[in-house]
Amino acid sequence: MKATVLGLFVSQGGVPKLPVESLFIDSSGCFGDKQNDLKYHGGEDKAVCLIQNCIIEELNLLGHPIKPGSTGENILIDGSVVGDISPGTVLKFEELEIEITQDAPPCKTISQSFTDGEFTLISHKKFPQITRWYARVVKQGTVRNNEQYEIIN
Repeated sequence: MKATVLGLFVSQGGVPKLPVESLFIDSSGCFGDKQNDLKYHGGEDKAVCLIQNCIIEELNLLGHPIKPGSTGENILIDGSVVGDISPGTVLKFEELEIEITQDAPPCKTISQSFTDGEFTLISHKKFPQITRWYARVVKQGTVRNNEQYEIIN
């Protein structure tokens, strides 16, 4: 399976984030995206949020209504497995290069994506690696849907 971008998402604050065809990302974040709570979101080390599609698929199989963009991620990636990504991992796209800085702890604002509001199902503390990730920008650029990427550990 090729490592591919399945979706790109932005919002003017809150969730769900809505799909876009391409997304310019620099050290200040994703163009057209805004966070309501800057204490916990955004900034250079949290310029972009991503999640692996295999996590969404597994949660769907368990009956959760999680969808692309519904947990506040900017990039949905496919072609990697849980455990491929951790702090220090670099993802290289055609133009963009990002480095994972930390997990993105879930909060109640994404509870509608989970049966009975169980948003902690994507808590790295409770379920290591089953999470969204924050990243900083190493090389700014535009990323596009269906674009391939490479993981460098």
